Amino acid sequence: MKAIIIDDEKHVREGLLLLADWDKFGIRTILEAENGEQAKELINKHRPEIIFTDMRMPKLDGINLLKWLNSSGIKSKTIVISGYDDFEYMRNAIYYKSFDYILKPIEPEILNETLEKAVNEWNEQARSRKTHVEESRVVNEVKPLYWDRLFSNLCNTEELSTAAEEKILYEFGVGIGKRQKTIGLIPIKPSVMKCFRGDRDLASFTLANICNELLRKNNDGVCFRNINKEEELVILFWNDKNIKFLLNEFYASIYQFNKICLTISLGEKSMNIQEAYTSAWEVYMKHDLRKTGKIITSHDVSSRPILHLLDYSNELKWMIRTGSSSGVEESLQKIFGSIEHKHTLSREQIQVWESQFDLLRNNWLKEYEIESQSILNKGSDYWRRDGSFSIGSFKDEKMKQFKELIQTLTSKKYQTEKNNMQRIEEYLQQHYQDEVNLQEIADTFFLSREYISRKFKQEYKLTITDYLTNIRMEKAMKLLENPYLKIYEVAYGVGYGNEKYFSKVFKKQVGSTPNEFRQSLLKHN
Repeated sequence: MKAIIIDDEKHVREGLLLLADWDKFGIRTILEAENGEQAKELINKHRPEIIFTDMRMPKLDGINLLKWLNSSGIKSKTIVISGYDDFEYMRNAIYYKSFDYILKPIEPEILNETLEKAVNEWNEQARSRKTHVEESRVVNEVKPLYWDRLFSNLCNTEELSTAAEEKILYEFGVGIGKRQKTIGLIPIKPSVMKCFRGDRDLASFTLANICNELLRKNNDGVCFRNINKEEELVILFWNDKNIKFLLNEFYASIYQFNKICLTISLGEKSMNIQEAYTSAWEVYMKHDLRKTGKIITSHDVSSRPILHLLDYSNELKWMIRTGSSSGVEESLQKIFGSIEHKHTLSREQIQVWESQFDLLRNNWLKEYEIESQSILNKGSDYWRRDGSFSIGSFKDEKMKQFKELIQTLTSKKYQTEKNNMQRIEEYLQQHYQDEVNLQEIADTFFLSREYISRKFKQEYKLTITDYLTNIRMEKAMKLLENPYLKIYEVAYGVGYGNEKYFSKVFKKQVGSTPNEFRQSLLKHN
């Protein structure tokens, strides 16, 4: 804590410095001033909690100092010290709310008792002020959330309750039930993605503040965050005289603040908030995103039909099964062309596309027994940095989604085929001593003979017969290292029932007969 002693007599200031038990009361800094003018400067700069002041001083006396303290709202505890038992001084000290009045000469016991009471009262009031500030902060933080929820619910409610109407009347001073309402919608998603680095709360708070600052000037309405749709701000107008002017002001202010060109969707007037909201929502969902403008109304909504991706599912499925990226690209270009010339590229169209693509993708993944979809691209970044829609980005994202899907399915298909061939190769390693034929392998693995022949050769660069022969010859060479085994025993041991046929195959593969190969081994040993 800090204290200041104001007195034109130096010995009085020194006496107070010695008599007061400053450390006991947690006062670490003690300032001094010779008059009221000097004191004002120090008080403004250091904001001491405790002020001791004389009444008779040059330049600015104690009474005028008390007047200044009272008018400036400074909350310090002021203790008047005077050598004059004068009713006028005491009356002014009480009137200007000094904490106490001590007469000179100062008695240490009275001084410290008074100081202790002043410090305790200051601490108690400080705690109270802190609590009040904290409560005010909490109220100020919660209050916008309360109104967001109330107005959001009114957008989905057919009738305005008496309780809600009374609350709005008390807070905003307007009988909203008796007025025609108009609603405008501001999309948050594009601005979140580009300008606020994905922080939707910051975007909503910033843009709503910009709008509400303009709306409050003439009490034209309120802007709130729709808690039921996280990607939009709602502007509720209850005064229709300034709507066009305000919308242009919103647009200009938002652009000036963060260079975002947000299109505002404006609905029709209605006595019912839900009807006004529904009207604005239809404009928001159905207007063509390729058309730029500050304000979009029902006159800008196209009557063109929605394109359904499911209508092209068979064609796309065939292209995906073939693994042809160029084929899928060609099919998508036709679909894009159809959207541009026969349909409206609206938020509704994008929503239908994305939901139907998810349905098709899930079916195709299920067909290939792929469970995880988290690695697949969501494909929803269609917006430029200024918040405007980019048809080029839309096409690129959709093309990327399909190509990624093709890659995922092709990789799974290849992995499945590779696993089958590996299992067949392991089967040959385990059954090389048996009479193995292609039909037996096909029956074992539930695959066609033609498929096995083609895929095995692609994977191992040999036919199954040649691969099996190589296995048998490698095993035979190992057995021939044992001089006690007869040639026919080696032949039987690697799957040949005829010694002569074995010797013929061995010579063809190795370049020498089994006997010659054994003799060469003995010579080297």
